[in-house]
Amino acid sequence: MDKTARYPLNEEVDLPEAPKKLSGMVGPSLVLLGMGLGSGEIILWPYITSNFGLGMVWAIVVGLTMQFFINMEVERYALIYGESIFVGFARWLRFLPIWFIISTFLGFGWPGIGMAGATLLSNAGGFAKYTSYLAAGMFVFSGLILTLGKTLYTTVETLQKWLISIGSPAIIILAFYLAKPTDWQALALGLVGQGNGYSWLAPGMVMATFLGALAFAGAGGNLNLAQSFYVRDKGYGMGKFADKIKSLFSNKAADKDMSLAGRTFPITSENIKRFKQWWKMVNLEHFLIFEVLGLVTIIMLSLLAYVTAYGHPGNPEGIKFVLNEAVFVGQRIAPFMGTLFLLAAGLMLTATQLTVLDSTSRIITENILLLKGHAAAKIARYYYIVLWVQIAFGVTIILSGRAQPKDLIILSACINAFAMFIYTALLLFLNNMKLDKQLRPSLFRNIFLIFTFLFYGVFGYLTLRG
Repeated sequence: MDKTARYPLNEEVDLPEAPKKLSGMVGPSLVLLGMGLGSGEIILWPYITSNFGLGMVWAIVVGLTMQFFINMEVERYALIYGESIFVGFARWLRFLPIWFIISTFLGFGWPGIGMAGATLLSNAGGFAKYTSYLAAGMFVFSGLILTLGKTLYTTVETLQKWLISIGSPAIIILAFYLAKPTDWQALALGLVGQGNGYSWLAPGMVMATFLGALAFAGAGGNLNLAQSFYVRDKGYGMGKFADKIKSLFSNKAADKDMSLAGRTFPITSENIKRFKQWWKMVNLEHFLIFEVLGLVTIIMLSLLAYVTAYGHPGNPEGIKFVLNEAVFVGQRIAPFMGTLFLLAAGLMLTATQLTVLDSTSRIITENILLLKGHAAAKIARYYYIVLWVQIAFGVTIILSGRAQPKDLIILSACINAFAMFIYTALLLFLNNMKLDKQLRPSLFRNIFLIFTFLFYGVFGYLTLRG
């Protein structure tokens, strides 16, 4: 990469050796999966299966797998340069940060996930009429957690580790306990596109909802690109040498200049060997956590929605299908289990909203600085300003009481599906034209990214046309 370009790289150093054990690498994929748990997994896909059956779960596999390959190309760049992929995009196209600022805010500024979490928690506690005030309070509380934690990435990773280690096994156990053989048969048929009286797409399916669910089969939208922040902060590859965002009150972090540009390694046989080992390990970590655990979790949540709420007349409005699920769980097991189900789902949604606030604040902050042409800046100060502006916006929308949580999530998801269509093409160009030939994606990965680009393009066109 040309060092005379905007945001010149720091001096070259050898690529650190990859860890020998996978356990030391677990983290970034958990964060990304945790963001998905609050959108596609708990809301949109269960909404689809509770209303249209299991005949469309094939699309979960397709959506999650497309995001797996997108995420790995984001990780490839971050491994090599130890910086966010937004820096690479800005070196190539100067005004591209404008697009990422706008698409991130429009895609995730709407507080649908947090509002959904508060809806479930308030119903569990028996004070549903105060849902808006609870949601606003939880937005503020999320901001305090992010502001006061010692190191930003560690705070987010720890939260998601607890969330997933408790939530995913509980969901799987509950689904296995409640599902009957006929439900498993319906699931198996759904994986090959066969539903109750239809194939592949259910009659009456709103394309905006389907496109949104595809985008949120995983983190979705620009949040996938935020994986480069988490890879860097975890210390993968050249991220070992990058600065980390500290608490606003930690050692005058807000007054410390941080470099947006990373550094790379010289192309030597030893560094190529180390890169291949890193690439093997990060693929394995992301496949096991994001693809396998994510796929099992989202399918089990969809199965649970089918078992408990399919065909219920109160499902089509808002997120009432989740309340219907809780009633069924309480009836089949014990009343307190229905309440626990609502509490668990509500907390997962709330934790996801917190992580989304972190990711979007990082994305908007860095792209503002890139747009202003800064090679180094007081990133922590900008980050916390953006964070609290987003919180203020979210609270304003919540207290206005103008929209259902599901409607906000679908709006967000459609915007993000279009964003994914755009940046898949950008990823293809950046990693094939700007990386050294020995570090570029394989033919297979390029073909899959082209398929992803066309897939989102076709369904995006159908959504706009319909």
